[in-house]
Amino acid sequence: MACQEQEPITREVEKALSVHIEPINPLMERSYIEKYQLRVTPTIMILKDDTVVERFEGVVHREQLEEAIKKYL
Repeated sequence: MACQEQEPITREVEKALSVHIEPINPLMERSYIEKYQLRVTPTIMILKDDTVVERFEGVVHREQLEEAIKKYL
C-alpha cells in the first residue's frame, strides 16, 4: 500500500528535477534485498558512484525527497 502512495510522489519529483528514479521490485530482483539490506517498503536510496548516500524507509514527502536529490545534482 505504501509503495502505491509513494509512486505519484516519486514521479512528481522526477518531473520537477528532470531526473530518472528507477523503480525496482525486490521480489523480482531478490539480490537487491541482501545487497541493500531492504526491510521496509518502500525504500528509496540515492546512490552516487554505486554507493548509497541517502536512504529513506517508508513514504517520503516530495519536499524531503527533492531536497535530498538536489544535494547530489
